Formats: sequence, structure tokens, C-alpha cells
Amino acid sequence: MAAAARDPYEVLGVPRSAGREEIQRAYRRLARRHHPDVSAEPGAEERFKEINAAYRVLVARAQKRPERYRGGMDDLSGGLFRGARGADLRAEVTVGVEVAFIGGRQRVTVGGPAGRPRQYDVHVPAGVADGERLRLPGRGEPGVRGGAAGDLLLEVHLAPHPHLKVAGRDVRVAVPISPWEAALGAAVPIGLPGGDVRLDVPAGSSSGRRVRMPGHGLPNPRGAPGDLFAELRIVVPASLTPGERALYGSLARESTFDPRQA
Repeated sequence: MAAAARDPYEVLGVPRSAGREEIQRAYRRLARRHHPDVSAEPGAEERFKEINAAYRVLVARAQKRPERYRGGMDDLSGGLFRGARGADLRAEVTVGVEVAFIGGRQRVTVGGPAGRPRQYDVHVPAGVADGERLRLPGRGEPGVRGGAAGDLLLEVHLAPHPHLKVAGRDVRVAVPISPWEAALGAAVPIGLPGGDVRLDVPAGSSSGRRVRMPGHGLPNPRGAPGDLFAELRIVVPASLTPGERALYGSLARESTFDPRQA
């Protein structure tokens, strides 16, 4: 046996003395909350049907009063939900340091309704930093009744790199150099995702020395780029040719330098 319909005044939460404007305000308030296009509450669709039925009854009663009601329920419902903006979506994406330097496209998976994920191909701009948030207009939930779609909000994380360490927009890199480059000074290339840069190694450099290269870190579309910090590491040959061994022997006999006394 079907359950008896509830009192329409009780459904809309208005007194029996309520006029047309009060009834309309109550309907708008409840319909916004329980419309199945915008509500995720259990039973929203059934509740919305009950609200509509109650509203029709009270509208019909209001039409019998001296001031006639103008416009049907469908007109009010259509105007109420036309143009409602879709919800924003939030997700995280991990990109390589190469993308942070030069930009690139990235596949992003975002959880969708009923557990069905959605995938987007998005352009990550050059200069994005770890923890930065990107807003992609129109990539969120679709709007209701022709309204604008929401946005996709991405929190970006940088994946570890085998050679480059990123802190904010500053980048650190270890640069191997030969003993003679350390002693005499040299210009050595450093490979970066945006292209090679030249490091001027000061003469008399030791392992562990850091050389700052302003402006060669991550780019910044809204300001100054970060810096590159090159840490020098002296590397000796694993094996020597006879000539190299003779030269090292000559240097050992000639030099009075004692690194343990420096």
C-alpha cells in the first residue's frame, strides 16, 4: 500500500496563510538544494519530485486568490536553474623537471561520477614550480541547463631528476671536472633541459666549490627566473696512459703543494 502524500504546506515548510511570494521563495530554496542535477544527497530526486508536487498544489490554490499567479511552475523551474555554473574539479599532477623548464603536454586523470575517471590532455606552461596550482578554465564539471563549465584546478609536483635538484626556482647540479680544469680554470658545458649553458670554472677550484649562475634556474613567467648552483667535483682518470703517468709523476716531484696543510 502506497504511503499517503504529505501535506504540501509541510513539504515546503510554509504556513497555511503563506502568500504566493512566500511559497515561491520556499520552493526556490528547496529546489536549489534538492535538484538532482546539483545535489548528491541520497533521495534527492524523490525529494525534488515531492517538492514540485507540493508546489503545484499550492500554486493552484494561490490562483484562486484575488491576485492571480503569473507564470507556470515550469517557467519558474527553468529560470531557477538556467545558467548554473558547473563545479570545479581538483587533482594533482606530477611532471618531470624537463617540463618545468620548457613546458609540455601532460595526461591528467581525474575522478569522475560513479567512480569513472576522466582523462585530460593539458598543457603545462614553462616555469611551473613544485606545489604551484594551475587553473584550467572550462575543464571542470559541465554546467547545469546550459551554464558555464567549472574549472580544473591542478596542483603540480616535480618528479625527482637524476642530476638536477630543484628548490623553489633554484636548481642545483653536480659538475664533474678534471684536475687540470680545476687547477687552471676552464669553460665547461652544463646540460639543462632548456639547452646547454657554459660554466666558467675559476682557476684553483677544489671539489665541493659552488659556483652561482644567476638566471639559469627555472624560468618564471611572472618575474625573475631562479639561479643555477653548480657544485664542482674533481674526477681523476681511472687508468693512466704512460704519458699521463709521467706527467703526474713530474708534477708530484715539482709541486710543493700539500692539500693536508692547505
